[in-house]
Amino acid sequence: MRSSGRNSSGRGNNRGAGNSRDDKQKRAGKPRPEERRYDVGGSASEGPRKGRGTAARGGAKGGPKQSAQQRGGGGRTAPSRSREYEARTEERNRARYADKPEIKTPKTFPGAEQEGERLQKVLARAGYGSRRACEELIDAARVEVNGSIVVEQGLRVDPENDEIKVDGLTVATQSHQFFALNKPAGVVSTMEDTDGRQCLGDYVTNRETRLFHVGRLDTETEGIILLTNHGELAHRLTHPKYGVKKTYLAAIQGPLPREVGKRLKDGIQLEDGYARADHFRVVEQTGKNYLVEVTLHEGRKHIVRRMLAEAGFPVDKLVRTGFGPIALGDQKSGWLRRLTNTEVGMLMKEVGL
Repeated sequence: MRSSGRNSSGRGNNRGAGNSRDDKQKRAGKPRPEERRYDVGGSASEGPRKGRGTAARGGAKGGPKQSAQQRGGGGRTAPSRSREYEARTEERNRARYADKPEIKTPKTFPGAEQEGERLQKVLARAGYGSRRACEELIDAARVEVNGSIVVEQGLRVDPENDEIKVDGLTVATQSHQFFALNKPAGVVSTMEDTDGRQCLGDYVTNRETRLFHVGRLDTETEGIILLTNHGELAHRLTHPKYGVKKTYLAAIQGPLPREVGKRLKDGIQLEDGYARADHFRVVEQTGKNYLVEVTLHEGRKHIVRRMLAEAGFPVDKLVRTGFGPIALGDQKSGWLRRLTNTEVGMLMKEVGL
């Protein structure tokens, strides 16, 4: 009897007997990928499974690591060393490195003991610009320390003891302060006055550091007077040995003969000896009113007034317009200003500091 080509259920075999994909899966005996199950644990009877679950429990993915015996590998452990062997090894290592020189870390190494301050930091604090700008000054070979030009960055200095110069001018350290005051008439040239008169100290009452004046000005004389806490500089600026010049403007009454200037330069006899002017000129004339400029390096009391009075021209008004390289300029009467670093450097150069 012929087969009708249908199976027992009455349904035809649409796939056909020779489907290669079904045959391969049957031969392999594996489920399809979407039907697979990834078990990470098994029963105690089956023993530890190898594969993903074991690796997850004992590998780098997490969980405690298993020893060789726990993994069933039966690995051998390294034999322990005896104390005598360890002692001999330590003695050999100590002898091997005993003669090696000790390595000293440089002072600039992080964590090492630091001495002094970086040069660019000192310059920046002194007012020469940002640290980057001060580094550019060093790169341009414009900075010297103790007479030697600095050629590299990172040099450490002691601001209190090292001599630092920029373009040949000494740099003022943080602890020293320098001011110029345009002293009004009627102010006494002292820092304190027991009689209660207005004095120089009244203009610096808010300063933490005690300042003192460089030289004096007559009570009725106006103009520039320096205040500082640098004792050596103040001493040299007023000592006759260094001959620091002071410039004055004096208002006098004429007529003024031409030979007055020559007479003042040659020297005028005063009660305490001769006094000579370094320079004399007429600045302005309005009728019989003259404004003359007198420059001299002496600092005797009332010396300008006494010289002009001895020459026959009493002074109506006197203003000091310059102290060495420091000019009064357009600074208002009664105003106090801090000297610039360049001005301080010029003062120190004037007296050899």
